Amino acid sequence: MKRHIILIALAMVVMAANAVVKPGIEVLRDSGFKQLQGKRVGLVTNPSGIDNNLKSTVDILNEAKGVKLVALFGPEHGVRGNAHAGDAVGDAVDPATGVKMYSLFGKTHEPTAEMLKGIDVLVYDIQDIGCRSYTFYATMGVCMQACAKHNKEFMVLDRPNPLGGNKVEGNLVEPGYFSFVSKYAIPYLYGLTPGELAQYLNEEGIIGKESKTGKKCKLTVIPMEGWTRDMKFRDTGMPWVLPSPQIPAPENAFFYPVSGILGELYIFNTGIGYTLPFECFAASWIDAEALAKKMNALNLPGMHFRPINYKPFFALSVAVDQSLQEVHGVQIYITDFDKANLVLTQFYFLQVIHEMYPKKQLFEQNPKRYAMFDKVCGTKEIRERFCKRYKVADIVDYFNKDTEAFKAKSSKYYLYQ
Repeated sequence: MKRHIILIALAMVVMAANAVVKPGIEVLRDSGFKQLQGKRVGLVTNPSGIDNNLKSTVDILNEAKGVKLVALFGPEHGVRGNAHAGDAVGDAVDPATGVKMYSLFGKTHEPTAEMLKGIDVLVYDIQDIGCRSYTFYATMGVCMQACAKHNKEFMVLDRPNPLGGNKVEGNLVEPGYFSFVSKYAIPYLYGLTPGELAQYLNEEGIIGKESKTGKKCKLTVIPMEGWTRDMKFRDTGMPWVLPSPQIPAPENAFFYPVSGILGELYIFNTGIGYTLPFECFAASWIDAEALAKKMNALNLPGMHFRPINYKPFFALSVAVDQSLQEVHGVQIYITDFDKANLVLTQFYFLQVIHEMYPKKQLFEQNPKRYAMFDKVCGTKEIRERFCKRYKVADIVDYFNKDTEAFKAKSSKYYLYQ
């Protein structure tokens, strides 16, 4: 038994030694938690909030001298990650610490005055994936709004953007299309860490506007040590804890923007329910070999496709043509991340599928999904322009129109070079 404990301890030392980046929680701990001394703390987190030895930020703050952890707040999937995607999460008590847990993915997305009562500072520590339709950044934003309203401090324990800090793709969200999957006027891939995004939202007046206070929140960001903008997650040496069930590895964060918008149509399988979440384009009626040949003929920079045939183990919705029948299509390979345009790849797929099967009513099969598709795109213009001829050429300019301006504006808030 002692030998087993020693081996575990040694493995954790090796794990930490391999990390070249310290997340914000470790930087905070190394400072003796000085920014939290004597304060009552609420923590917004999930299982991805860990140090490089896989110790939960919940436990680190609960054990910290001079810090009183009084409340936990869980986003989608909950504090301990035991809720399915999209499921409402109820309030409870954390059995490990005895601390009250509040859900931010149930009756409310934003902490209420009652939830924040008795809290001096609300701390945020979640591994995000740098994509606008992935809801954790929205949870961070509404928590900032709540803190601005109720005069509470807000602290971000920073973590890497797994896509690095240079990948920016997509138009800004437009009026009428804001939702929890497109909460703020940022590109689909925004190229910022959580701490940088928090500074952007705060300093650009977005939090003041959304909170209807006109005020910034009292924001503190605890930066990482050792991270640079060219780093993808594997470069950090940090351990990965899946932030949600369909992002089991850092590479799935690369593929999420490749197929996530397409998934909103509910007519293709994107690898969800199989072993390759977000890494496939498939359906029961597709000729896999022909599709792979046509996709590769496009010579998309940094992308390659191979034919694949598989049978999903489970389906997220009976409405999707990804029930437990066999499907055929392509597995996606990113051969050069920096050159690849991730988001537009799914529209190239739709272009090719329309050429192969012109009688298939791709968008018309589930018109009730238009609203969600447009919300994820942040506009109806992408869908409407594309559907006229099913040509990516018709949407490229619109899709890219905001990226350079956003890069210039957001670069003022970079914490890392």
